[in-house]
This record gives sequence, C-alpha cells and structure tokens, in this order.
Amino acid sequence: MYSHDTFGLGHLRRCRTIAHSIVEHFKGVSVLIISGSQIAGAFDFKARVDFVKIPSVIKLYNGEYDSIGEYIDIDEILEMRELIIQRTAEAFNPDIFIVDKEPMGLKGELEPTLEMFKSTKTKTVIGLRDVMDSPELLMKEWTQQKMLEKIDDYYDAAWIYGPKHFWNPLEGFDLTDSLANKLEYVGFLDRESQLHPLTEGYSLPDKYILVTAGGGGDGIAIMEQVLAAREHDHQLDFPIVMVLGPFMKSDSRDRIRMRASRLANVTVIDFESRMEVLMQNAVALVGMCGYNTFCEVLSFDKKALFVPRTKPRQEQYIRAKRASEIGLSSMLTPDEAAIPSVMAEALRNLPNLKLPSESLAKGDLAGLDNICVEVHKISEAQKTTSTKVEKILEPQRA
Repeated sequence: MYSHDTFGLGHLRRCRTIAHSIVEHFKGVSVLIISGSQIAGAFDFKARVDFVKIPSVIKLYNGEYDSIGEYIDIDEILEMRELIIQRTAEAFNPDIFIVDKEPMGLKGELEPTLEMFKSTKTKTVIGLRDVMDSPELLMKEWTQQKMLEKIDDYYDAAWIYGPKHFWNPLEGFDLTDSLANKLEYVGFLDRESQLHPLTEGYSLPDKYILVTAGGGGDGIAIMEQVLAAREHDHQLDFPIVMVLGPFMKSDSRDRIRMRASRLANVTVIDFESRMEVLMQNAVALVGMCGYNTFCEVLSFDKKALFVPRTKPRQEQYIRAKRASEIGLSSMLTPDEAAIPSVMAEALRNLPNLKLPSESLAKGDLAGLDNICVEVHKISEAQKTTSTKVEKILEPQRA
C-alpha cells in the first residue's frame, strides 16, 4: 500500500484500517505500507502489517510542497522517495498494490513503480475517497495532468470508498468504457470498537462531546470557535474533550489550553492514536468532516456537528453538506461557526439531532468487507492465470 502523507493523518489512518481488515480476513497475508507520515511510528499495527517510512514532505497552505529539513532540497527529497518506493516494491514483490488517493503519487513519484508493475504479476488498485474535490477544481487539475488516461493505463481497478448514492467523485468526467468498468463503489470504511486502553493515562468524564480536528494542522479555528461559544454562553457546561492533533503549532496549543483553563468541564488532549476509543465513549462530536472522522461518526452512530474546511480543497465542505442534506449530521460553514451565538445554538441543538443509523442505507458501511471480497477475487484470478500459464508451459518443460 502507498500513502503519500503530506498533510494530516487521513491517508495513513485509511491505509492502516484497510490493512488491518485484510490481515483479519486472510490468514498468511502480509501488508506493507509505504508512508511519508512524520508520525507513522506513533500508531500500533496488527501482526503481519508493517510500514516503510519514506522521507517526509510537508504541504504548504498555498498547495506547494517543501522538505522538512531546512538544509535538504525538495527535489532531492522527491528523488529519494521515488527510489525507495521502487526498490521496496521490487523487494516485496506484491500480489496487489493499493494506492491511496494520489494515482501517480506525490509529484509523479509512483510512475516508475507503476510502469515496472506492468511486466509483473502485481495487480494495481487506486483507492479514491468518496469526495475528492469540487468537480470543477478536480477536472481542471486532472485534465492538465491527463490523470484519467494514466489511471486507465496503469491501474487494474479503482475502488471508491463510499456508496454510489452518496457522491460521485468523478462527476463531470467523460469516462471511457474501459475505465468505467474498473470503478467499484465499495462503501464507507467502517470502524470497529477498540476496547483496549487509551495511549495516555488521562482521566475523562463519563459523558462528553468530543471536539477533534484530525491532525490539527489547520484545526485551531474550530477549537477557538467552540471555546468562544462556551465563553459566550456559560450555561453550556456539558463536558467537552478537545483533541488538538499532532500537527497543531505550539503557540496555538498554548492559546487553546489557556482559554480552556478558564472554563468549566473542558479537557484538552494533545494527541491520541486510538481515536476510536475516544469516539465510542463520546455522546456527540464536533469536527471538520475529514473522511476518517466521518466514517467513525457513522460507524459508532454518533450525532455530529461539522465545520468543514473550504480551502484549498472543497472535499470536506461537499461531504458535510451532502451528509446534512440526507440527515446523517449537521453543518455550519466556517463563517457561521465564527459567530459565538450561532455556534452556541448549534452545540445546544446537538442532542436533538437524529442518529446517523436512522438515515443510513443498507450496505453504506460495508466498505471493508467489500474490499476483502475484491481482494479475494483478484487472488482467485491470479491463481487461475497461474494455472493456465503452467499448463501452457508444461509441454515445453517436457
């Protein structure tokens, strides 16, 4: 599996979830995740799941990329990543190669590896989120890169991590029959309850609203909006647990902690790698509607208020808006959430929301099971092909 990981935790967490499901379903299967995440080592992995760390690259707010190290040129980092990916693929020699979200990888770093796989037994799969971006922005970006042609050329299958009725991530594209036949809507990736203890030994209230911003790199706004609502309306004293995320800047952390210390029933946590545990114990959630958080809300059947990011991509906004339209959750725009009285009213209304389970359709959360079905199909097809080849070669061997 490949996870480019330049901003936040979403890609690695999604790959890890899929990898864990595969090794649980199939005995003897090993999964290796190639990840650029700075904190991949902070997560625990099941037996037969491991990761190879490639040099980290950060995504700037203007959409450009830069190296972590001050004295290392970004072009040198990209060259190193490309070589490590290809050498790892050669050594591991996988039956299946699953790529998360970026078909050609960061700045095209996967292309040599995908070209190499054309002459091997490896089957290649691109995994796309339920929502990639607004149709206009994605079409502009992918048309310039000739991305659909490359996907059709390099990939054997394309899995969409959502149900077909929720959203079409390739809206507006004119797909060839070849590519259309490769698309498979597998459903949202469901999460299972994790009963093991939290990473740290902190104490939490029995019931609380969980406020999370994923990796936290751009999560300061939603944290301050919730605190401002509590400052505005002191009768809003239901316990709140805030998880800042590993990528929130230190001065932002200090600011959040200072404001939270002046309010009753607010607990602040820097980072928790087992978010599923925090999620299942919460009565409701306030978040930004990243893919993993959204799937956890659905899986654990939690009432949720989302304040999605709108830049540089529209992904979270589209997902939150669509979810609110069909009754899965509620939403405020960033401008609405910035008004303390509006956010206070939304927090007060959280207990009155419907549970997601009241609006989910059958099969919406079957993503992991369906992926394992697809893996089994690929495996069986490879066995059949291998048997045919052996039979063809048999007379020549004789």
